[in-house]
Amino acid sequence: MTTLPRATIAVAAVFACLAACGNPEASPAPPPSSTTATSTTTTSSAPPAPASSPPASTSSSPSSSSAPAVPGGKVVVLDPGHNGGNGSHTAEINKQVPAGRGQMKPCNTTGTATNAGYEEHAFTWDVANRVKDELAAKGIKVVMTRPNDTGVGPCVDQRAAVGNQAKADAVVSIHADGSDSAGAHGFHVAYSNPPLNAAQGAPSSKLTHDLRDGLKAAGFATSTYIGTDGLSPRADLGGLNLSERPSALIECGNMRNAGDAGTMSSSDGRQKYADAIAKAIMAYLS
Repeated sequence: MTTLPRATIAVAAVFACLAACGNPEASPAPPPSSTTATSTTTTSSAPPAPASSPPASTSSSPSSSSAPAVPGGKVVVLDPGHNGGNGSHTAEINKQVPAGRGQMKPCNTTGTATNAGYEEHAFTWDVANRVKDELAAKGIKVVMTRPNDTGVGPCVDQRAAVGNQAKADAVVSIHADGSDSAGAHGFHVAYSNPPLNAAQGAPSSKLTHDLRDGLKAAGFATSTYIGTDGLSPRADLGGLNLSERPSALIECGNMRNAGDAGTMSSSDGRQKYADAIAKAIMAYLS
């Protein structure tokens, strides 16, 4: 991504973003503040417990007749990008952590926002909870990488650890981009490339394509400025590099584009994203 900055460790489930937000791990936040992090902590040495969260929406989800059947016992980790407390804890989120392929990167970033001030961390939290509700209604166990939208982090390596420890059947990180390029709009799905393990190969490729196809089928336009036909191979995203489970990262659109921002800022728009993402995940699991 490319972002305008804004957004601890609160883990109950995984992931990371890019180029400001399009590279969620690439753009450091402003100079450190003296504020210390309030932490709800889950370390990578012990399996995280699923985070509880209230229903994100009263909007109706897709009927069961439109959703593919999913075998029992499936586990999905949802990783809502950034966090609401990141912006006021710059020392914590600027800390360097392993990001795979020998890289070190900032723990996390603040994320981007629409021109009207709707922040990425709030968007990703809302959409992830809507997806969670739809998947849980189908009997899928859902683990979230953070339990609320008021904490700090978790760092990108810790988000990856959540999915690995949960032995997730799929890990989906939800983000939004922040490009100021004229006319830049549309979604793209990032995946680790070249793959570093078997899960990053064919399984992640299938998950990535299912997510791309699901968003296209729901009427979302593919990115005009990153990747090809909605797919974006990446070697620089820590959450994807460090994952040992099938993983993908969705940039739902460009928050700096008026059309994309309008959809992301509306409850109906966020429900449309959630419906498409949940249905795509169920298609992958079926």
